[in-house]
Amino acid sequence: MAAEMVLVTIDGVPVRVARGTSMIEAAKMAGIVVPHYCYHPALPSPGVCRMCLVQVEKMPKLMAACVTPVADGQVIHVHSPEAIKARAGVLEFLLINHPLDCPICDQAGECELQDFVFQGGRANSRYTEPKRYNPVEDFGPDILYVPNRCILCTRCVRFMESVAETPVLNVSERGDRAYIGIDESQRLDHPWSGNVVDLCPVGSLISKDFLHKARAWELDGTASICTGCTQGCNITVDTRDDVVVRLRPRPNLEVNRHFMCDTGRADYRWMNRGDRVEVPLVREGNTWRATDWDAALDRLAAIIASVDGPVVLLSSGRTSCESLGWAARLVDRHQVTAAMHVPMGDEAPIGAIPNLALRRERAANLEGARLLGLAGEWTAAVAAASTAALVIVLDAELGDDDAAAVAHAEKVVHFATVADPRLSNAVLVAPVTTIVEAQGVVVNRDRRAQRVLPARPAPGMARPGWWVAAEAWARGGAGRSAPATADAALRALAPFSSISYSDLGFTGRVIGDVATGATA
Repeated sequence: MAAEMVLVTIDGVPVRVARGTSMIEAAKMAGIVVPHYCYHPALPSPGVCRMCLVQVEKMPKLMAACVTPVADGQVIHVHSPEAIKARAGVLEFLLINHPLDCPICDQAGECELQDFVFQGGRANSRYTEPKRYNPVEDFGPDILYVPNRCILCTRCVRFMESVAETPVLNVSERGDRAYIGIDESQRLDHPWSGNVVDLCPVGSLISKDFLHKARAWELDGTASICTGCTQGCNITVDTRDDVVVRLRPRPNLEVNRHFMCDTGRADYRWMNRGDRVEVPLVREGNTWRATDWDAALDRLAAIIASVDGPVVLLSSGRTSCESLGWAARLVDRHQVTAAMHVPMGDEAPIGAIPNLALRRERAANLEGARLLGLAGEWTAAVAAASTAALVIVLDAELGDDDAAAVAHAEKVVHFATVADPRLSNAVLVAPVTTIVEAQGVVVNRDRRAQRVLPARPAPGMARPGWWVAAEAWARGGAGRSAPATADAALRALAPFSSISYSDLGFTGRVIGDVATGATA
């Protein structure tokens, strides 16, 4: 049944919302932000910070917008003089013991306390007494607690209790002595505990990993997808001077709500490797020679044309659908055995949120490979590689036994971000981009196709894997034309022929029952 709708007016803007909607969410729908600290859409609302007080006509006092549902015909004033004065009083109270350490605080530049004080706080302080002081506490493997900055919003406590279902945090003491406490026998080492850093509206809970790496205004944020497992959590990739320094969750209510696991959060160091392949390399005798793309693509097309025998395609779990599909199309005239490398690990659910977990399959695009018919059994594919006429390695991480089997193939073409000296029979090494350097699509375990966007420039002459394969394919026959964009490369593949990048937007789209196959 459709939800009953009510009409309310917020700062002069009429808006229809479902009955039972909180005033703070109704204001969002009217394009108005109600200042708040304790409220978060993914957590229970306690109404403790009193920052979201608004004036409601015919009500005797100001109301907390986070816990008060709207009623039909209400007239709400978010920015009335009474509401503004109340919020200024709350801010003055919060700043009584707050240290003036913004110049050294990691949260500076993205701090909600800074923002609201700038917008509506007092120009000077009336408090002359000494501020209270508590030492920094080590809460866990990656979390530090700075109690002097804490405004006791309790977001961290409510997350661990109601979402992670591991209640290790609490509000200890009372009054002006209150702080966020943790039992001496406990550690904040839950697989999803890093989310308390994102939830903290001030710089009280901070990440050891990100500590003093960058200021907020030095960062460039890019929407992307976590490649840590098949869940496909939406993330923001933060870079400083083209170096990835932080991954943060990006809201998508259908995939990861507002959260991401600590394993995915730490899965960025490989993106900053300094030993990248930056130019195409072709084998001449016992050495590799650097060349340009025209010569490399001609050589690749000639290699494919000369193959007389079975072909094996080994891909990384991070390989995009475009690169998978076009690598398969490049060799579609041959007998192909394809498989994706899928590292396995322990599954770690978040607790209270169904269908959200760190998954056992640590391959972001496993379902994309299945849709394309390229997710065969890895062990069988590696065994076939030892007698194959050609093995194409799509930046897959090979174990020693895997590399030894591939080294027995007649020819090897390596689409590589980092060269592998164990593949001594590689006739061509094509430098390709990583998931943070090119556009692409990955498909999560629920068959939701989601876009990744480039967060930094590709090093040297590196190009997307689909571009290399498509350009070589176009040179392999008369009348062929390679797609000019990643969007066109995706729509040339059968499972994705009816969708475009604009259809996917920033939250993706579930692909229904489709026929598998690499070509349209």
